[in-house]
Amino acid sequence: MTMPFDAMNDVPDDALLVLYANGDADAARALTMRLTPMVLGYAARLLNDASEAEDVAQEAMLRLWKIAPDWRQGEAKVTTWLYRVVSNLCTDRMRKKRGVALEAVPEPVDERPSASETMIEAERAAALQAALATLPERQRQAVVLRHIEGATNPEIAQILEISVEAVESLTARGKRALAAALAGRRAELGYQDDG
Repeated sequence: MTMPFDAMNDVPDDALLVLYANGDADAARALTMRLTPMVLGYAARLLNDASEAEDVAQEAMLRLWKIAPDWRQGEAKVTTWLYRVVSNLCTDRMRKKRGVALEAVPEPVDERPSASETMIEAERAAALQAALATLPERQRQAVVLRHIEGATNPEIAQILEISVEAVESLTARGKRALAAALAGRRAELGYQDDG
């Protein structure tokens, strides 16, 4: 018996993974649609390269499907496991790229309409991405997970395999570094001072 596709919206991730392991293609489709945007967004923010992020997202999802038959419900959240896999895959890719000259890195392509608001948002996003890129790797991972992906400190600790205190320290230092990197750019980025 197959369920209507939208009936799976309320099924937890780990239950969908177990259903997939038992041969349920609808469960795989539902889990893919639910998790791929999250995985792709996280990888894109860490790598600053959409093509590389797509490769990482695909590899992470393949690894999820491979471990599905061995998944033990209740031991870990599927998203926590996926964030850890994506973090590790991104770290591996960044280590391989370290020798690449800055000029060899392609400029990000913005395919959105050229309306004024869209341009301002793109400038803000680029400024944030550039500032994120200046952070040490672990700070960047912690800040992105906490403030962009919305993960809790205990989840981040589990993903990065560090203590909650270390997460708090990394995110605090990362936020201070981002604030310093973006200081003095309020007017340039379209923020008006009220006063």
